[in-house]
Amino acid sequence: MNIYADFRQRVAAILSSIVASGRLPADLDLARFVVEPPREASHGDLAVNAAMVYAKEAKTSFSNPRQLAAEIAFALAEDADVASAEVAGPGFINVVVKPEVFGRVLRAALDLGSDFGRGAGGTGGKVNVEYVSANPTGPMHVGHGRGAVFGDALANLLEFSGADVTREYYVNDAGAQVDVLARSAFLRYREALGETIGEIPEGLYPGDYLKEVGRSLAQAHGGSLRDAPEADWLPIVRAAAIEAMMAMIRADLEALAITHEEFFSERSLVYGREGDQVAAAIAALRGQGLVYEGRLPPPKGQPSEDWEDREQTLFRSTAFGDDVDRPLLKSDGGYTYFASDVAYHKSKIDRGFDTLIDVWGADHGGYVARMRAAVAALSGGGAELDVKLCQLVRLMRAGEPVRMSKRSGDFVTLREVVDEVGRDAVRFMMLFRKNDATLEFDLAKVIEQSKENPVFYVQYAHARAKSVLRQAHVGIPAPQLTTQAFEQADFALLADPGEQELVRLVAQFPRVVEAAAAAHEPHRIAFYLHDLASSLHAQWTRGKERPQLRFLNEEMPNLTSARLALAKILAGVLSTGLGILGVSAPDEMR
Repeated sequence: MNIYADFRQRVAAILSSIVASGRLPADLDLARFVVEPPREASHGDLAVNAAMVYAKEAKTSFSNPRQLAAEIAFALAEDADVASAEVAGPGFINVVVKPEVFGRVLRAALDLGSDFGRGAGGTGGKVNVEYVSANPTGPMHVGHGRGAVFGDALANLLEFSGADVTREYYVNDAGAQVDVLARSAFLRYREALGETIGEIPEGLYPGDYLKEVGRSLAQAHGGSLRDAPEADWLPIVRAAAIEAMMAMIRADLEALAITHEEFFSERSLVYGREGDQVAAAIAALRGQGLVYEGRLPPPKGQPSEDWEDREQTLFRSTAFGDDVDRPLLKSDGGYTYFASDVAYHKSKIDRGFDTLIDVWGADHGGYVARMRAAVAALSGGGAELDVKLCQLVRLMRAGEPVRMSKRSGDFVTLREVVDEVGRDAVRFMMLFRKNDATLEFDLAKVIEQSKENPVFYVQYAHARAKSVLRQAHVGIPAPQLTTQAFEQADFALLADPGEQELVRLVAQFPRVVEAAAAAHEPHRIAFYLHDLASSLHAQWTRGKERPQLRFLNEEMPNLTSARLALAKILAGVLSTGLGILGVSAPDEMR
């Protein structure tokens, strides 16, 4: 039950009646206003901005937003569930609902359990979330981990909200980087055969992780590859190295409880069973008149003498909002990276996805406009591409930077971090900051058992709620602890301000899910859980100082039943929210 969505419909009905009277335009867009929690609890339970949004469109009928607000507020006050509706400031409407409204929310939360909030605002549809997509040239680093956790949590969130989600990894197994990987592995192969290879040449991958690949090649091929021409051994070594790297990446992801339904090979776009899909994508764009032969000016800031002025095969991306048209072929006739990406996104559209979400590193920001242009052209505007950029992660230990790893050669691997601090700490902290903001990840702080450690703070709140229920089984008669008894609890007895704050926060959960899913921002769930945990801990502390506020009070059985039901609901919401983030909800903290 989403009371904000419910009352939004009620306000929309009031606006529709004003439209019908001719005092608001017939084409009024009723999707533009919001019903949300007020910033101050003293202002009421709901805040409505409809009058502020629409008053300008009805100047002849309403002289200012307050006049329109007054009419909406008057109609709301007639609603059986509304205790009061008042106009505030320049035209906001503050609404106080009757206590039984929140009682219905709590009963719905009890009845639905882990499904409370599920499907909130969901519009269905097929969604492709492509994330991680790290080049298969070595172990994953912490920056990859942020994109991995973000993408996985976003997929969980969209699935919870009602979408049909496919989690996809784009395997960059074509191009120069995998050839460098193959040459690096070949060097380790020669080492495994007993050669002294000395220092790894600059430009090759130096990490120890390739030693095992070299040993495997030596075991499989003996010395047969050593004296063969590169053209003969390169495809063999490249395939073996990519397979080994992807196995390592899958294992790293599994340590974070991350899986993908689809691993899409870049090489398959040209060499797969469906033939040359890149050529087919270019042909499709050419058929729309969006590919032409032309010349481009040099990029801004690049000296003209360094620019090769030549005729190129170009995609007319400026027709879709890009600042310059984009090359599809290199000077040697090969496909550009962009051309391959166009074909890859065409494959997503052809597979029936209407929402495409790409999770990229922050260094790819300049690439967004051209890909949106390509998706718009290929889908005829029928598919939406949302690119989420994940900023850098600064790895710290007690405030000091952590930089190096022997295993990788030049960076700390994601697996090393997970092994040190645990899956839950990595996942929660990667989501406890908006994806486009730089994240400082302190290995010492994330394992502290203190209020300053957000993941501990939220998990501890869940454990506290569960401990209330365990303690109840010691002193409370069993009939009072059944689901039926909780559903019959008198929630009107939850009159303490701290309890009312907890109830309001519970009521907000479906709305938070709806808003987070619509914005593709799973960090909103993490922020909400932290707020809910903070309120629960604060009420717990008040109960220590004032015994009458404790969850268990044998002298007040009816109030205790309501508080126990609330504890069960709080544990359920915290568990559900943590589950969306992919974080465990322990019953006890040790």
